[in-house]
Amino acid sequence: MGLADLGRIDEVIHGRLRLGIMVYLADAEVADFTELKTVLEATQGNLSVHLKKLEEAGYVAIAKSFVNNKPLTRVSITLEGRQAFAAYLKAISALIGGGDA
Repeated sequence: MGLADLGRIDEVIHGRLRLGIMVYLADAEVADFTELKTVLEATQGNLSVHLKKLEEAGYVAIAKSFVNNKPLTRVSITLEGRQAFAAYLKAISALIGGGDA
C-alpha cells in the first residue's frame, strides 16, 4: 500500500475522537455516554457529534433510557462497526508497512 492508497482509510473512523470511541468499544462492547466522555476527555457536545457520525455509518448503536429518573445513553459497537474497525486497522498497518492489505 502506498500514498496513492490513502483513500482506503475509513475517514469515519479516522478522526481522533471517533477512533478512540471505536478502540474503547472494540474492547468493552458497550459503554455509557458518561464513561466515554470521561475516558476520552471529551466535551458532551463534541462526543455527541462524533457518536452521531458513527451511528449514521452503522458502526455503533445508541440506546437511550432512564434509570432512577436520570437519562442513560448506552453505546455499543455493531457487527458492521467491528468489521469496519478491523479493516481500518489492516489498512493502517499496511500503510505503515506492517502487513499487506
